Amino acid sequence: MELTFYINNKIIMGSYRRSEIMRKLFCKRFINLLVIALLVLPIFSSLAIRAHAEDTVSVKLLSVNDLHGKIDVTGTINNVNYGRADYLATYLKARKATNPNNTLIIHSGDMIGGSSPVSALLRDEPTVEIMEAIGFDVGTVGNHEFDKGTQELLRMVNGGDHPNGTKGYKGMNFPVVAANVEYKDTGKLILDPYAIKEVDGVKIGFIGVATVETPNMVMASGIQDIRFTDEAAAVNKYTEELKAKGIKAIVVLAHVPGNQSGETATGQIANLAKNVDDEVDVIIAAHNHVKLNAIVDNKLIVQAWEYGKSFADIDLKIDRVTGDIVEKHAEIVDVIQEGATPDPEVSAILAKYNEMVGPKLKEVVGYATTPMNGGYPIKGIIGDNALGNLIADGMNFEMKSDFALMNGGGIRDVLAQGEITWENLFNIQPFNNTLVTVTIPGSALEPILNAQFSSYGPDVSIGGFSYTWDSKKNKVVNIYLPDGTPIDKNGTYTLTVNNYMYEHGTDKYKIRQYSKDPVQGPEDLQATVNFVKSFNGPIQYVAEGRISEDFKAPELVDAVLHGADLKDGSYLHEVKVSLAATDAGIGISHIEYSLDNGVTWKRYDEGLTINKAGKNSIQYRAIDKVHNVSETKTLEVFITPASIENTISLVKQADGDKGIKASLIDQLENAIKTFEKDKEDKAYQSLEKIYLHISKLSNKHLGEMDKNEIMFMLKYIIEHRTEISRNELPALLAS
Repeated sequence: MELTFYINNKIIMGSYRRSEIMRKLFCKRFINLLVIALLVLPIFSSLAIRAHAEDTVSVKLLSVNDLHGKIDVTGTINNVNYGRADYLATYLKARKATNPNNTLIIHSGDMIGGSSPVSALLRDEPTVEIMEAIGFDVGTVGNHEFDKGTQELLRMVNGGDHPNGTKGYKGMNFPVVAANVEYKDTGKLILDPYAIKEVDGVKIGFIGVATVETPNMVMASGIQDIRFTDEAAAVNKYTEELKAKGIKAIVVLAHVPGNQSGETATGQIANLAKNVDDEVDVIIAAHNHVKLNAIVDNKLIVQAWEYGKSFADIDLKIDRVTGDIVEKHAEIVDVIQEGATPDPEVSAILAKYNEMVGPKLKEVVGYATTPMNGGYPIKGIIGDNALGNLIADGMNFEMKSDFALMNGGGIRDVLAQGEITWENLFNIQPFNNTLVTVTIPGSALEPILNAQFSSYGPDVSIGGFSYTWDSKKNKVVNIYLPDGTPIDKNGTYTLTVNNYMYEHGTDKYKIRQYSKDPVQGPEDLQATVNFVKSFNGPIQYVAEGRISEDFKAPELVDAVLHGADLKDGSYLHEVKVSLAATDAGIGISHIEYSLDNGVTWKRYDEGLTINKAGKNSIQYRAIDKVHNVSETKTLEVFITPASIENTISLVKQADGDKGIKASLIDQLENAIKTFEKDKEDKAYQSLEKIYLHISKLSNKHLGEMDKNEIMFMLKYIIEHRTEISRNELPALLAS
């Protein structure tokens, strides 16, 4: 139905018709708008995403720490080969290729020092050449960069020839920064505190710090002109400078140790993270050679193992407008040789320097029958290690000293089974330290040893003595000479150490405090080489308990011997005594006994035969493998010699018929006379007849127990021919 109205000569359509038309028109327009929106929205979304991406810069940091000049060294663990500089280069260059224009390669110190000989023999300049070939952009210093002193570090950074280096050495072609190492006299830093790198329009500040413990780990004489200030205070000071320059993306290269704990970190590096400005976003740790990938106080902390066997791959997103790091995450990547091709440029550098030093490295100086581990001694029953023992004995051998101490941190590698080359020994002792022999009173050795204990255990390997200690108290219990006798505290001894220990900045080892008359010796490496060469055959060294927490003495087991032969408790002619002991610790070394009331002691083997007539007093004790001595026990044994005279005594004391007893005594005395006439065979025939006669006597004629004792003695005399003629006696006594 349709209604039409005329108002003011205008036609007005009915409301029903008009509403329907308007509804259809609205729907059509809405659909058109929806279609347009669906077509346009993806364009706007893409533009928004692109705008956000253009607001941030993706930056990759590749970090290495604690290379220690091990440029030609392969580390093998569980049959997997890790590291070596040409493989490290391959990995780093491959990762850089994923973001070539926005990648920086950085390090947090100890790239040199304690190096393999191909680098160390040329003052670590080969390592620097390889770092430049890889393309490092910035680094800092660790404690080992100061091994040769301040001036040598500055030469390494800035360039200059060294007599043992390469000709025309130009230094490092990338900045090395250290914000907390300054000259004592002026307070000026020895290196720039930070470096600024610009990547795709954004600036990143890199601040370097070295551990404040460095003076305790290097030769004191080489760094007398500098000091190391608080790491956190230095970082905060130069963070303010960077912020004043508008830089908010800040990375700290910190040669400071730490450990993983779940998703966070502990130790000195964690304390550093908590105490530095929150504008610091990333901290590259080092020094304790572990893998670390953690967050502390919203700061990313990484450390990548050691010796180029791994590296950290850190991805950052930096806001273009604010300059802040808005995203950060890291991966620790192992440098596994299998499946990788060594970088040809770095391989060529290695080949060049190996050719220069090769003949010296390959010299064979000895042969090891077993592998020898080194490093620091440990807590436990056996705390020493084979390689430390070898080195300490070599120090005594070279300097003809009584005692030797070798710090664990100076033993940098293990010794494999097989041929021992000069290169092997250099890798173990790479620091070119020299030996120093001093004189100490015997009473000083204990406080010197106590000074080297820490919460981790002992520091030094030892030669010329052994000791037991208590880790709960960190104190020595006993000190013994090699023969097991205690050290003479009133005596005087010579002690050999290396010059690092002797010159230690804080006299940590107490050598200077307690010693006098220092005598300089050769390099420690040469002493070890000479000692190894002194062996006529293969060398076998083991961990033997020179250092031990076993200070509990063995326990003796009661002596074992059969029951007495005679009713008076004595033994006929001789008796064998068996001695034994138990030890809950390292084990029994030996048992010893004394037959003269402790004046002299003899080593017990298997069975002790006692045959001295009369009362024998036997003292015995046990000694374990670290010279702990048990209590001394005493055993009394009575011996009755098997003789005709003693047989007569038994007959006289026996219960029995007097006439029978008198007859037996007469027969025995006649046998004695026969011996005196030097008719030995006839005398023994007489004794056999007497024995036979007694055996037929009834218990009424001779008491059973007495009869058995008399027969037992006679049988022993006959079988062992214990009676001798008078003519034989002088010759026997003379012999």
